[in-house]
Amino acid sequence: MESRGRRRVWLLGALLLFAAGAVLMFTGQGDTPPTEEKDVAFPRRMQGEDLARAEKRRTWVMPAVVDAGVAAPAKPRDPLLAALPRGPGRTAVVIEANALRYSPVGELLMDCLLRDGGKNLEQFKAMSGVDPLQDLDRLVITDEGVILSGDFSKAKYQELLGERVASDHGPGARVYEPGDTTFALPDGGTQRGRMDTSVGTWNDQMLVFGKSPDSVKTVLDRMEGRGVEDGPPLLDENSTYGEMYGVLAVEQLARMLGPDQAELAQRLKDVAQNVELHLDTSGDVAMVANVTGLDAQKMTDLGKSLGGALSMARMKAQADGKDDLAQLLDFAKVRPDGTSFKLELAVPLATIQEQLAWCRTERQAAEHAKPAP
Repeated sequence: MESRGRRRVWLLGALLLFAAGAVLMFTGQGDTPPTEEKDVAFPRRMQGEDLARAEKRRTWVMPAVVDAGVAAPAKPRDPLLAALPRGPGRTAVVIEANALRYSPVGELLMDCLLRDGGKNLEQFKAMSGVDPLQDLDRLVITDEGVILSGDFSKAKYQELLGERVASDHGPGARVYEPGDTTFALPDGGTQRGRMDTSVGTWNDQMLVFGKSPDSVKTVLDRMEGRGVEDGPPLLDENSTYGEMYGVLAVEQLARMLGPDQAELAQRLKDVAQNVELHLDTSGDVAMVANVTGLDAQKMTDLGKSLGGALSMARMKAQADGKDDLAQLLDFAKVRPDGTSFKLELAVPLATIQEQLAWCRTERQAAEHAKPAP
């Protein structure tokens, strides 16, 4: 009998599969491939496929705003972008789960997810009514919680959330408070448990997870045009390129530098205002972080300091015999541009294939061990 904790881990793991992919890259087994000089295509602007994808998502027309008795015409828009936070110092990172799933890296991650032969995936589908590999389109991580978009028309809301206190929140929207839930077990039995996260549903197209009912309602209100926050969403259509993209609070980026770069992290927090990320997985995994500020000279100096730190890290990795880390830092570049600079990082696909080769081996072994139907 599975424990409730294991089932919850699987639920979160399935939803956050693609966000965790970067961690898997460095936990695999296998030899480091030889270093080779090559050009990497970095994501820097919208391409034809990105433009077509954005246009297809303009499906939601907000309720008309009546001014002096006349309803202002509303243009169709992407409901997910409308739901994003507003204002400086906020975070929203979008993972194009469906696009990533069918990229070269996504196929490798599938081997890691299904290395048990697909048993846990089938149990999750039976429990929830949702196939995350087919029904999930996008996953958004914000400083408020998580938003999922896709086709959730087959989701078993009643079985999963039916015991919670719930209320309607506008047309097609419902909010569920934290509460007890009965989980179905693989052997046909049930087990009681509690989920402390509030959940919002919207038109079978969106799921919102937040710390409280009010935080979930805030997200739904933005989408419906009832939000009280000033300014546009953190992301607009022109920034929706790559398999992952978004705006990261400067505070979050500063934490990534580690304790040995405390001075550089503080300068980043003092000078930079905004960090926009884009990740491309159509071949080699390439990321661009566009860091912007107000003072051109201070941003130039900060970019030089960051570039110097990357060079020092590369030399230290070589001296310590950490060839895999040194290879990754070979692709790290800082490109100044007035009041901003671009930080470019890349991981060659060959490196990821080597690091995740063990996943495919385990998946194949599990599938061969399955009893014949």
